[in-house]
Amino acid sequence: MEELARESISLLARSASHADPPRLGSFGAVFIMLKSALGAGLLNFPWAFQKAGGVKTAVSVELVSLVFLISGLVILGYASSISRQNTYQDVVREVCGQAVGQLCEVCFCFNLFMICVAFLVVVQDQLEKLCISLYEMVTGSSEGEMPYHWYTDQRFALFIMCLVIILPLSIPKEIGIQKYTSVLGTLAATYLCVAVIVKYYLMENHTVIITPEHSQGVGSWASMFSVVPTICFGFQCHEACIAIYSSMENQKLSHWVVISVVSMFFCLLIYTLTGVYGFMTFGRVVASDILMSYPGNDVVMIISRLLFGISIITIYPIILLLGRSVILNLMLRVQRRRRGIVTHSFESRCRVVLTVIWIAITLLIAMFVPDMGEVISVIGGISAFFIFIFPGLCLVFTMQTETVNPKVRVILTVWGITTIVVGAFIFGQSTTIAIMELLNKF
Repeated sequence: MEELARESISLLARSASHADPPRLGSFGAVFIMLKSALGAGLLNFPWAFQKAGGVKTAVSVELVSLVFLISGLVILGYASSISRQNTYQDVVREVCGQAVGQLCEVCFCFNLFMICVAFLVVVQDQLEKLCISLYEMVTGSSEGEMPYHWYTDQRFALFIMCLVIILPLSIPKEIGIQKYTSVLGTLAATYLCVAVIVKYYLMENHTVIITPEHSQGVGSWASMFSVVPTICFGFQCHEACIAIYSSMENQKLSHWVVISVVSMFFCLLIYTLTGVYGFMTFGRVVASDILMSYPGNDVVMIISRLLFGISIITIYPIILLLGRSVILNLMLRVQRRRRGIVTHSFESRCRVVLTVIWIAITLLIAMFVPDMGEVISVIGGISAFFIFIFPGLCLVFTMQTETVNPKVRVILTVWGITTIVVGAFIFGQSTTIAIMELLNKF
């Protein structure tokens, strides 16, 4: 996501001289923040609203989470300004030390891996619906009459897509296609938000059940916190924010606060509208992927499926490249230490092998994951490190070295510790949900 942000910066920022670093204005910064945050996470929000126990509970959790989301962005901008680093991992390593920096790299790589799994789950869902739509259009028969053949299975279609499209796009050392397609995620998210609202008002009657399954007790609290992993996944732009901040023309902290607030407000608006109207349309029966709740022959939603599908197919190689670079750099460092030199052929072999292994494992996991909700629980837990824990650590460590008012130091240190504790709670809760759902399958 940092690379996606840097590419967007290079496209939007127009400097007077090629030698000058890119300088980003306020509008460009907000746009790239939105582009980094909006995407496939939107598909899960109506289901999260249902799991949370209704609109009021989900929106309340969103608003509380928004305070920590904005706080994390501001802290990271501040840490970047005093460390003079321009990537998330470098800032954490410089401010918090080598050990925390290595932990950040591990979390970063695993987070990207699970995002790739989520992307393939989404693509598989859309392939299933598109296959049904195509069958109904060609034969005139209903979905229930569709015979099963191994070559019409969406898992086989996903395998062919990975082999023919995603693998060739992912092998090159550099990926230039993002210059033209990286905005598709934002376009798909905005289109889906509008489509869900329009579809709600075009309904002839609204008779779905929207009352919560648990209105009080432990169940209601568990339901309320179940929306947090989805929020973390959906609003996740913190890895890219340091690259954006470092390229801004005006790097005053107060200006960065405004950029963070405006960006998160627009994200909140799109996510909340989709969550509210998607939940109000389908109630308790809403699918974990909102597009799966609509019929396969709905033209408006077919367009949305195509937009999300093309967006994910083109963004997947970018995410893979970021994760692969972390592992590949480690392998090259080890090889350089052992042999004293790294040949081009060794680097090429490692790159190809890592790419094939990455795609193969994510594909196998995606094929056997029943729905997107389980993947979101894992990603939400890992995202807590980037949104809560690492920013909190950065704040605590900077307060030990920077010259600030003693009272301010105490307040900010307490806030940093609070952020870390909240992040640890979210990570534990998301991990528990994922383990419980896995055990329930057996």
